[in-house]
Amino acid sequence: MPAARIPIHAIKGRGAATHLAHRFSRDERNAFDDGWGTLEEGAAEAEELPPLATEVRFEDVRSVLNENDSPDISFDRSLNPYRGCEHGCIYCFARPTHSYLNLSPGLDFETRLIAKRNIVEVLRAELGRRSYRPSHIAIGTATDCYQPIERELRLTRSVIELLQETRHPFALVTKSSAVERDLDLIAPMAAEHLAAVYITVTTLDGELARKLEPRAAAPHRRLRTIRTLAEAGVPVGVSVAPQIPFVNEDMEQVLEAAWAAGARSAFYTVIRLPWEVAPLFRQWLELHYPQRADRIMARIHEMRGGKDYDADFATRMKGSGLWADLIRQRFEKAANRIGFNRERIALDLGAFRPPGAAGQGRLF
Repeated sequence: MPAARIPIHAIKGRGAATHLAHRFSRDERNAFDDGWGTLEEGAAEAEELPPLATEVRFEDVRSVLNENDSPDISFDRSLNPYRGCEHGCIYCFARPTHSYLNLSPGLDFETRLIAKRNIVEVLRAELGRRSYRPSHIAIGTATDCYQPIERELRLTRSVIELLQETRHPFALVTKSSAVERDLDLIAPMAAEHLAAVYITVTTLDGELARKLEPRAAAPHRRLRTIRTLAEAGVPVGVSVAPQIPFVNEDMEQVLEAAWAAGARSAFYTVIRLPWEVAPLFRQWLELHYPQRADRIMARIHEMRGGKDYDADFATRMKGSGLWADLIRQRFEKAANRIGFNRERIALDLGAFRPPGAAGQGRLF
């Protein structure tokens, strides 16, 4: 008897389709066809359920600056105000981090969020250490620092306020137009070579973006954000990551649109499928692109030495093999033709001044 095919259904406004069990789970539960039509009934009920609500938890952290010595990453330190991300990007390499919280990298990652409520106090203490030496801080490298809950919690803004006070350089990456809210802080810092912003534009196809990144800003809105930042004098770059074979195939058009909006630097990566991201991405393919799912996975395996993912520093960002080389050539030729990356965004490390105690002013 052939195995019953378990149906997967899209959940409005969410990237993942299931509460996929994480790799530390003792038990895993799956739907089972008992021959009485229960799967069909359950699918019908699922379509009638209201959208999943977002829950926010708060945590007090002991450190916020993450040191980086990976040779394939350009920044030395990073910080992320939030764990989990409501944008729900199905390809997000940070999804497996929810496993350490005993939460699902699937729907939990985008609906059960953790906010680091004491992030500014801890960052102030870390920047104030006698041993601290300034280095480029990248904000939002794992989860988006301007995801929807930032509108109310303002943790990212509070971090930038501290970096402005201490004249500490930073760069941030986001898919959100909410970064425009903080232009009153970012633009003056950019004028002193202390800030840069990168906007991720994965595709110009709005329908595809709604499937890939269901709660992120629409592509045309991100381009408008690039223009707003550039007109305010902020050095702005565009990330066309990740590149997914046979899914987002308009890299050149994205680069042209971003240049026209004011971006002057650009970078890309290819899709990464570590740990639980691989089965989640397969579910997504089965749901949205079943006819080409095998072909897409075959090309991903071709870039990863026959595996879902290879964490080797030499290849994890760009992949290896013929298909990875074709993507690299496309990016380099388009970027060179358009004019990207001709001038390096240089941030000033020499302006840093250590912070005083929280709430303590300065005499000079």
